Amino acid sequence: MFQFASGVNSSLPSLSLYLSLSSHRCFIAVFHCLCPRIHNQTKTAEGSVRTTRTHNLTKHLPEGEKDPHHRPKRGWVWNQFFVLEEHIGPEAQYVGKLHSNSDKGDGSVRYLLSGEGAGTIFTINEVTGDIHATKSLDRETKNHYVLHARAIDRFTNRAVEPESEFIIKVQDVNDNAPTFPDGPFAASVPEMSDIGTSVFQITATDADDPTYGNSARIVYSILQGQPYFTVDPKTGIIRTALANMDRETREMYSIIIQAKDMAGSVGGLSGSTTVNITLTDVNDNPPRFPQKNYQLYVPESAQVGKAVGKIKANDEDLGINAEMAYRITNEEGAAMFSIYADSDKREGVISLKKPLDYEKKKAYSLSIEGVNTHLDPQFSHLGPFKDTTTLKIIVGDVDEAPVFTMDYYIMDVYENAPAGADVGMVTAQDPDNARGKVRYSIDSSVNGESLFSIDANSGLIKTTASLDREAVAWHNITVKASEVDNPKLVSYVPVTVQVLDINDNTPYIPTDQDIIVCESSKPGQVIQTIRATDNDNFANGRFSFALPTDLPTNPNFTLKDNEDSSASIIARRWGFSQSEQELHQLAVVVWDGGEPQLSSTSTLTLRVCPCRRGLRVPVCQPQAFFSSAGLSTGALIAILLCILILLAIVVLFVTLRSKKIKKEALIISEEDVRENVVTYDDEGGGEEDTEAFDIVALRNPSAAGEVRRRRGEPQTEVWGGAVGGDSLSPSLTLPSQDIHDVIQLKVMEADQDTSGPPYDSLQTYAYEGQGSPSGSISSLDLPGPPSEPEPPEPDDWGPEVNTLARLFQERGGQCTL
Repeated sequence: MFQFASGVNSSLPSLSLYLSLSSHRCFIAVFHCLCPRIHNQTKTAEGSVRTTRTHNLTKHLPEGEKDPHHRPKRGWVWNQFFVLEEHIGPEAQYVGKLHSNSDKGDGSVRYLLSGEGAGTIFTINEVTGDIHATKSLDRETKNHYVLHARAIDRFTNRAVEPESEFIIKVQDVNDNAPTFPDGPFAASVPEMSDIGTSVFQITATDADDPTYGNSARIVYSILQGQPYFTVDPKTGIIRTALANMDRETREMYSIIIQAKDMAGSVGGLSGSTTVNITLTDVNDNPPRFPQKNYQLYVPESAQVGKAVGKIKANDEDLGINAEMAYRITNEEGAAMFSIYADSDKREGVISLKKPLDYEKKKAYSLSIEGVNTHLDPQFSHLGPFKDTTTLKIIVGDVDEAPVFTMDYYIMDVYENAPAGADVGMVTAQDPDNARGKVRYSIDSSVNGESLFSIDANSGLIKTTASLDREAVAWHNITVKASEVDNPKLVSYVPVTVQVLDINDNTPYIPTDQDIIVCESSKPGQVIQTIRATDNDNFANGRFSFALPTDLPTNPNFTLKDNEDSSASIIARRWGFSQSEQELHQLAVVVWDGGEPQLSSTSTLTLRVCPCRRGLRVPVCQPQAFFSSAGLSTGALIAILLCILILLAIVVLFVTLRSKKIKKEALIISEEDVRENVVTYDDEGGGEEDTEAFDIVALRNPSAAGEVRRRRGEPQTEVWGGAVGGDSLSPSLTLPSQDIHDVIQLKVMEADQDTSGPPYDSLQTYAYEGQGSPSGSISSLDLPGPPSEPEPPEPDDWGPEVNTLARLFQERGGQCTL
C-alpha cells in the first residue's frame, strides 16, 4: 500500500480515497474524515521551523499473525495535497510525502513523479518520497496541478506500485485587492430629484477565491461625495442623499467609491474609483426679459416683410426646456409689426407688416410676451413660465422718393390716331414736401424704342407714331418720377396703354381649302356652311353674305345668308360628275357690321368627287388607278387576269409545237409503206388533236353534222344524205345501217386530210346504239351550261355606270343593261 501524507498545516477537512487494484479491477470507496495533523511544526530557538513527519499510518501486526483483511495485491492510498500560494521563504515549500508499504527503508524502492510542473515546480526525493514546491505559486494564475506517482524497484526497475494520479491544489491567500475594471464611471440624474433616487450601480471584482474565507467578500463605501450621494455597502447602488439639487447652481459632482475585501475588516485590501455624476436639466426656470422697457428706432423707409429689430428673453434651462415663443399682445402693435422666434438664437425677430409713414405716425408701442413651449407639469408650481416687456418703436423721418397717386395706370387710345395724340396723365407727389417739384420721364431701359412720350412737368403721355391695333393691341411702359431738388430719389409706376379698334379691315372668307361637292348631291341640299374673318374687333358687328349682282346667275349653286354671321352654299341641281367637271367657282360678297361698312368678294373653289357613305362630313373616296379611263379597280384586276391567262396559253402552245416538230419519223424506209398498227408513246396535241379527230361527232352523228355545217365543208351534204337530214336524237331515230355510212365518211375525211401523217393509222369509232326507251345516258346529251345570272342593278355597278345612266336620262334616252 502506498500512503500520501500532506504537509500543509491546515485544520480543514480533507478527502481520502483508497484505491485497490486487483486483476485490473478497481474497487472504490469514498468517505470523509478529518485528517490528523501529519506534521507538527515547532519553533526552535533560532526561529527555524522543525517538522516532525509521521511516515506510516499502517497498523503493524505481531509476527506469525495474518490480517484477515489482507489482500494479495497492494494498492495506493490517495490524498489531495494543498500548497499555499505566494510562498516567499528561503527554502522550498514542503508539499507532502509518498510512501509504499513495500518500502522497507533500505533504499530499494525508488519514487518517481510526472505530470504538470514535475521536475520544474515540484520535486520528489526518490528515496524518501518527500515532495517540495521549488517556486512561489499564484492561485489566480493556476489553481491546481495534476501529477502521477510511481514506485519502482531500484535494482530491477520493476514497478513496485502501479502509477496513480493525484492533485495538488493551490490554496488561496488574500493577495488581490478589489478593482474596478471599467472605471472611472459617468452617470446622470435629473435635477430636483427626490432623496433616494437611484443614480448608478457600481461593481468591483476581486481575483481571490470567493469560496475560501473572506478574501473576495467586498464592502462598498463612499470616500468623497457627501452629503449629496450615498452608496449601498452590499449592492454598490449610488443614490441621491440631498433633495432639490439645482443644475443651474451646480451641474457636476465627482464622488469616490471604495471597495474593500475581507468584509471590510481591518487588514483587508481595498480599491477605489471615481464616478462623475451630472445633473440633467428640467424645465424649472421661466423665461425672463432682462428689461421691462425697450426702445427701437426704425426709419420710415424700412421695407415691408424685412426684419427691423430683435428682442430676447433669457431662460436658464437648456435644450427644449429653454425654447419659447414670442407674440405681440396689443392690437396696435400687432397691426403694424409681426414677431417670430429664431430657434437657433432663441430671439424674437420683429418685422414690418405695413409701410411706415413718419408724417402720419411717429411712434408705436408693442407689448411683447415670451412663453415656454415645453412645460413640465411636475414643476408647474414654479411658474408661470412666461414674461412680458414693452417695446417702443420710434419712426425716423427719411427723405423719400415721389409717390404716384396710383399703383399702376391703364389708358387707351384709338388706332390710326395721328402722332401726338393724347393718351393719359400720371401724377406723383413728394411726400416730404407737398410743394416739391417732380420731373417725369419714360424709362427707356425697360421699354426700348417707345411709341410714347411724356411731358416732364405735367406727366401727360402722348403717342409718337400712328398705332395699329391689329399689330399690337396692348403697350406697356414704365414712367419714372424724380425730385427736382434730389434727382437720386426716383420712383417708378407701370402704365398699360390699350389700342382701341376702328373698322379699317375688310372681311374675307378663307379660301385655303376647297369645298367638297358630292356627286350624289341633290337640289336644295346644303353643300357647306361658310364663315367670314375680319381682323377688326368683333364689336364692329356681324357679317352679311350674298352672291354678286353683276355676275350671271350660277346654274349649279346658290347662297343663303343664315343671319348669324354665316352662310350656306346650296346645290341647285343634282347629278354632279367629276369626270365632266371636277372644279367649280363661286363668287361670294361679304359685308361687316362696322362703321363705315366694309365688304370684299371672295371666290370659292368647289371640287366634285364621289363621297364616302355614312359620314356626316363630306369626304372624297380615294381615286383608283386609271380613274380617268372610267375603270373601277375590279375591272382593272379582271383585265390583268385575262392578259396573264392568254400569255400562259401562248407559251404552252409554242412549247407543244416545238416538241412535235422535233419528233423523229416512225417509218425509216420510204418503200416500207403498208397497213400496220403502230404503237408509239407521244403526248396528245391538246386542242390540235381534238380538232383533228372529232370523237363527239362519231358518238353523236347528229351533233357531228352540226359541227360540219358550222365549218361549211362539202362533206356535210354527204352526212346529211346519209342521215336523211333530220335532226333527231341518234339514240331514237338513227337507223342501224347508218353506222356504216358514218365510218365510210370518216375514212374519206381521213384520206383527204393533208395535215395527218402519211400512213394509215388505226382509228376507233364507237356508237352507243339506239332504241333505248330511256334515251342515251352519255354525257354528250346532257343539257347545256346553266344560263348566266341576271346582271345586278345599275346602282350597284359603281360610280362609272351611274354616271352613264344619268347621261342617258338627261338626254331622254334609255339605258338597257
